[in-house]
Amino acid sequence: MDAAFTAEQDEIRRTLRDLLTRHAGPQAGRAAVGRAEGYDPDLWGRLARDLGLPGLALPAEYGGAGCTATELALACEETGRALLASPLFATAALAAPLIAALGTPRQRAALLPRIADGTLTATLAVPGPSLATALGLTGDHRGGAWAGGGRAGGVQARRDPDTGTSDGTRTGSTDADGSGSTAPITDTDGTGSARAEGNGRWRLYGETDRVLDGHSAGLLLVAAHAGGWPRSRTLLFLVRPEEAAGVVRTRLTAVDETRPLARVELRDTVAEPLGADDTADVTAALAAVGRVAAAVLAAEAVGTAASALERTVEYVKGREQFGRPIGSFQAVKHRLADLYVRVEAARSAAYYAAWDPDAGPLALAQALEAARITTAEAVQLHGGIGFTWEHEAHRFFKRAAGDELLFGPVHRLRDHAARGAGLFAADRAAAGAGVGVR
Repeated sequence: MDAAFTAEQDEIRRTLRDLLTRHAGPQAGRAAVGRAEGYDPDLWGRLARDLGLPGLALPAEYGGAGCTATELALACEETGRALLASPLFATAALAAPLIAALGTPRQRAALLPRIADGTLTATLAVPGPSLATALGLTGDHRGGAWAGGGRAGGVQARRDPDTGTSDGTRTGSTDADGSGSTAPITDTDGTGSARAEGNGRWRLYGETDRVLDGHSAGLLLVAAHAGGWPRSRTLLFLVRPEEAAGVVRTRLTAVDETRPLARVELRDTVAEPLGADDTADVTAALAAVGRVAAAVLAAEAVGTAASALERTVEYVKGREQFGRPIGSFQAVKHRLADLYVRVEAARSAAYYAAWDPDAGPLALAQALEAARITTAEAVQLHGGIGFTWEHEAHRFFKRAAGDELLFGPVHRLRDHAARGAGLFAADRAAAGAGVGVR
């Protein structure tokens, strides 16, 4: 393993940092989160058009850069430094990999190029506070129990009895808009030819909470429970909120305003299954994407922690007390030194996870913990100004707290990783007996 970054990777970091320094400062960031989208569309278009961020880890055949998760992680480290409000993580780290892994050739060809050029944003919608469990980070995701089913809530899916059969024929049904069209959402030429690749049209009903960028995403990947008791399973469906009837999206008040969340209600909404059939192992695909997403998010959390520490160091150099800078006091030096060691250790773990995504969950735990502790200390060391609305320190703390609420907590990330590795005697015995470990 060569731990040194390539010239191209260094250039990605440098170029992105320069652009964000010019266009994503504190004032611009506050203005962006107040927009209806929750981010600055002009800046997003520039990041997509000039730097190709959404397509960094997508294959070149779909308009991407053909890079790896390492490049995406480095980019997200810089967006974390700037507390950038953008749909990058939800689109590039959650939705796009799932489409690439499970989508039909037509679905990939129709959706991934638009994601790569930034004209389409997407996100993953799972029921309730289940995102970390669905991604296989904090609990047993196998079987899709987190998706609900029966009386357990979540989102339910049923086949539309009035739509085409598996051989691609139509039955003259009426769509939700009354037009009679049953063409899937990826049928860009209007011929309905994608029907032969899919398994007909489905309808979804239920709701999901805490959907990342759910109020503004142009495409939702909805995890839904299907089959009832006899064939209980979890599937992913494609929903275009602006085109499908019965979709109600409500932006929620979130701890971190730069990471907007939404409630998505689906009321007999027409949806297209992701993939050619309903036999794909969705939970395995979610777990694979979850490991890479954890590595990317770990790098972003490291960027947040490092930026908060740098700002704090600059502050204590200039803030005077008793006739001398407070940074000259030994107690303050010790606290800052401890934070530096914590941040650098988390950075090393995040970089390793970007190279080996299997280490993603543990790297994420370390990075989230480093971000929480560092940003909390930043508020303390800024004194009375640190927690005021006018200062940036509290915004860094809210980012760290919000990420841990959404993807943690840290102790559950570590516990699940330890059990999966068989570190406990009971889990080793279960693994030896062929019993799955939670």
